[in-house]
Amino acid sequence: MIDNPGLVQLLRDLGIDLVLPSSVNVAPTERLPLVLEQDHQRCLDSARWWLTPAWASEVNQKYAMFNARSETLATSRAFSKPFKSQRGIVPVSSFIEWRKEGDIKQPFLISSASGAFAMAALWEVWHGGDAPLLTCTLVTTAAAPAVQPWHHRMPVVLAPQEYDVWLDNSRVLEPQDELFSPRLKESWSVCPLSRTASNARNKDPQVMESVGEVVVLAA
Repeated sequence: MIDNPGLVQLLRDLGIDLVLPSSVNVAPTERLPLVLEQDHQRCLDSARWWLTPAWASEVNQKYAMFNARSETLATSRAFSKPFKSQRGIVPVSSFIEWRKEGDIKQPFLISSASGAFAMAALWEVWHGGDAPLLTCTLVTTAAAPAVQPWHHRMPVVLAPQEYDVWLDNSRVLEPQDELFSPRLKESWSVCPLSRTASNARNKDPQVMESVGEVVVLAA
């Protein structure tokens, strides 16, 4: 996540007048910025990217809880409660996706025309430790046709007119809602990265630099 005018504007549109510190090559179990709304007040917090349900006995990675499939949000034991009342937005400037090419996985940096993504997320607070732990998961949907050459899934990215809808936890949403449709709401750019990006410990900003041709995916 790199600070840029698009990310600043996204935060302002969400009612947050802050600048996020840069962070690169963020991986599950690390921290993500999370915008959430409670009692009609919005705030920006930091959440562990791997949802731990409130009823869990411990924090672990036994099950892949860093993504939540939109198709099963209403029926999942782990995600149904947050889907009803604990929805949030993760603002990022870009994200990395991997495509298998032969025996290797090639990383690609995906960015948007606006310079930022408002990713639909769910959050939960776990109280089983010494202090409350805020965790989150990113909601995914089937890939739009233009994205399918890179991956069969993609994050649910909210359009500006959907921010209030998603954050209003008094509003009932269904997995069939248009908000989850597998389509691009603006143009995306895809560029290959060095394979050193596959190591989440590599936090050098140079890991985000393109090493090949940029492909534009039209909305």
